[in-house]
Parts: sequence; C-alpha cells; structure tokens
Amino acid sequence: MQKRKFGTNGPDVSVIGQGTWYLDRGDRTAAIAALRRGIETGMTHLDTAEMYGDAEPVIADAIAELPREMLFLVSKVLPSNASRRGTITACERSLKRLKADYLDCYLLHWRGSYPFEETVAAFEELVASGKIRSWGVSNFDSDDLDELVDIAGEGKIACNQVLYHLQERAIEHAVIPWCERHGVAIVAYSPFGHNDFPSPRSKGGEVLQAIADAHKATPRQIALAFLTRTKSVLAIPKASSAEHAAENARAGDLKLSEVEIAALDKAFPRGPKPRGLPML
Repeated sequence: MQKRKFGTNGPDVSVIGQGTWYLDRGDRTAAIAALRRGIETGMTHLDTAEMYGDAEPVIADAIAELPREMLFLVSKVLPSNASRRGTITACERSLKRLKADYLDCYLLHWRGSYPFEETVAAFEELVASGKIRSWGVSNFDSDDLDELVDIAGEGKIACNQVLYHLQERAIEHAVIPWCERHGVAIVAYSPFGHNDFPSPRSKGGEVLQAIADAHKATPRQIALAFLTRTKSVLAIPKASSAEHAAENARAGDLKLSEVEIAALDKAFPRGPKPRGLPML
C-alpha cells in the first residue's frame, strides 16, 4: 500500500483508506469484518463523521483490539455544531463513541453559518489539549479555502475532503491546484460515484475494462488508481464486505501509464468548471 503525506506537517497515510458513510445501514458483523480486513491490507486511514449515525460505534468495535498508533482516525463536526464550544463538545462525543483518546484529524463537514474564527479557535484548542492532532475541512471550494487560510494561517489546514469520481472531476479546475500550492491533502469521498459507477456497456466502461484487463485488475481498482494518480490525492471508498475491502486495497499498489491515464481522461472528460463545488 502506497502512503502519502497528509498535509504539510502530517504523517504518511495510506493512499486508499476506508469511508464509512451508510456503514451502519447494513449488517453490523459484515461491516466490522470489512473494516478489519481493510486494516489488515493496509487501509489504516478510517474516515467517519458525527452525521454518519452509528458508524463511529461500528469503527470502535472494529478497532477495539488494535494498537491505536497504527490507525489514522478522522471524524467531522456538523456545521450546525461548529461554534467554538459546540465543536469541542462534538469532538468529545465522537471520541467517546469511537472509544479513542484522540483523532488524527478533525474536519468541518461543510461550510455553515458560524464564523470560521470560532471553529478554528476550537480546532486549535483541541490540538493544544491533545484531543486532535490536526484539522481540516470538507466540501470547500477554492474561495472558501482562501478565506479560511487568511484566518488560520498557512500550514494549518491538513486536508480538504471532496467529492471526486470518474464522472465528477470538478475539483481538478481549482480545488486540487489550490491544495497543492498550499500543502493541503485532498481526500476523495464517494470515489465510485453514488450508485452511478460507469456501466461496462458504456463507452467509458469499455475503456475502463480494457485497462483493468491489462493490469489483471477490476474496473473499480483502475478508477481508484486514476483518481489517486497525483501525489496530493488520497481516496476513501466504502466497502460493505471483507472481499470488497480487499479489492479496494489492491488499488493502492496500481500504477497507470501515461497512455492509460490519457485514455481515461478522454473517456471521462472533466468538463467545464461549475458555478459551485459539487457535493453529496
């Protein structure tokens, strides 16, 4: 499993991690098995949020017997809770549900009505108290990031977690370049889309399958390899089974050629820059 630096001052983190949105909606035993299998295969970056229902307790059960230092745990505060006091309280709730002493990174889930100054002050207080090691954001466009860095300063924002998949490449216009200039890791959520992964019968799907066949891989593995083709991007696919987790993990060692990248770029064009950043 390849590892990449998580922000300017962060540790090296597995390029393929594990998302947990909707994880609590299925079979709990299978979800725990999927998380454990993913960790065994090197996907030690686990992402969750207070919004994700019982995902945090499911993670707690999956990691109960593991050394904390081998994991990279990330959770998120809802914008409605992102006041100074609300952020700290929300973080403490997440830690309790995860049965963890600290988070490796804590994110503002999306921009809300509370001033950035309040949320940043809470994040810095949480860092000082040892409850989080770093902080970042999710669903932030480049103009939001400009405003935030003016308040927080350079080198403070560890990551920006954003929607990114083959058929939604809007972040390539401004967000990825901004993050690369400022040393901010980009974490791709829903990297297979939301129930709209390319059909094998579509033109793009045929290109994807041909490249997969050449690598003795699956189309989803090729999709992950394409999305993480630059050193600034990591991905957090969700897996509902141990087998699916192992499949995702194998993408962490795939290297695509320039010809293959060009073919996928043509098959799944990024399109024009949208007015607003797409998000789920």
